Amino acid sequence: MTIDKAVADERIQEGWLRAWLGFSALAADEEIAKAALVELVDKLEKEDNVKLYKKDFGDFVKHEKPLPNIDVGWSGTAEVEFAVKDFDTLLHIVMHYGPSAAEILEPSKLTLNVGQAQRILNSVAMMMHQFAAAGLGGIVFVRGKEK
Repeated sequence: MTIDKAVADERIQEGWLRAWLGFSALAADEEIAKAALVELVDKLEKEDNVKLYKKDFGDFVKHEKPLPNIDVGWSGTAEVEFAVKDFDTLLHIVMHYGPSAAEILEPSKLTLNVGQAQRILNSVAMMMHQFAAAGLGGIVFVRGKEK
């Protein structure tokens, strides 16, 4: 559910963060690209501790040969602004939704307690292990040697 900006402003006064995310999609069919972005934003709106107050969908553009073996593709963008309870939640959103870009709009300075910092570090460590297990990257050490 999209909320009024005034409600988001109240959350910011309570200590929440204001953030912006930009998403992009590329598909062989314009409707599939649009549906993917709409579904992504709809899912984000349902996240706990996230209060979306602005969403904009850009125009879709046709591309010739955007990737090898694809003759025609369609790309588009979506931008959202929202209040989010804390940095840990924002990190979760970025890691699981994969925006093209992210920006913290407010506050200008963050303070994390040790528990928050540990949750963030463990989230990043878990993601790295998932990438490594899937063969998509990561760092593997064997007997003190980096591989």
